[in-house]
Amino acid sequence: MKNIIIHPEQEASACVIWLHGLGADGHDFAQIVPELRLPEDLAIKFVFPHAPERAVTINGGVRQRAWFDIASADRSGLEADRVGLEESSSVLRQLIEDEMSSGIPAKRIILAGFSQGGAVALHTAINFKETLGGVMGLSTYLPKWMTVPETKTPFFMAHGSYDPLLPHQLGMETKSMLLDAGCHVEWHEYAMAHEVCYEEIQDISHWLGSVLSNNGKNSV
Repeated sequence: MKNIIIHPEQEASACVIWLHGLGADGHDFAQIVPELRLPEDLAIKFVFPHAPERAVTINGGVRQRAWFDIASADRSGLEADRVGLEESSSVLRQLIEDEMSSGIPAKRIILAGFSQGGAVALHTAINFKETLGGVMGLSTYLPKWMTVPETKTPFFMAHGSYDPLLPHQLGMETKSMLLDAGCHVEWHEYAMAHEVCYEEIQDISHWLGSVLSNNGKNSV
């Protein structure tokens, strides 16, 4: 299945690559783009990839779209599939490099991801060779085994206070990991479960507009 791509009316000078969560596909967040109401002059191209289908242990081995396997809902089960996480991170790195080859500078490329898609986005960003425009980690986490180097890439982290699937504490732990490494983190939490709310969409819109305006079209 081809990636979902939403092109701006003018030539793209920025790109947001947005990864969905477990069991969804690239269509999941494409519908949010109009709700962001971002200025047309930001010239943002949105790319929504589809995770490959694989057997997911926590769901009894049923094959579904997943960026990596999840063994169980506890911390050890969430961290188990390093190989799958690295494979998906490699795919995301290639997407970034493709956009850079097309002429969009790294500082105008934003990674975004929800749930396990967010784990891939965070992992990829902190290990990427160049500073990116930013990363949005939505209702997500970083595995504890991961070493976080200092990076100038800014982070937008958001989590639901009542998330029953990836508890709020996981998001807080990830925020602490990033802050301890000297990263800049904008943290938001909402009275919601494992989902995205209207207030969050507004905050995402404001943050995207801010980071891309600061990293103007001529940024290198």
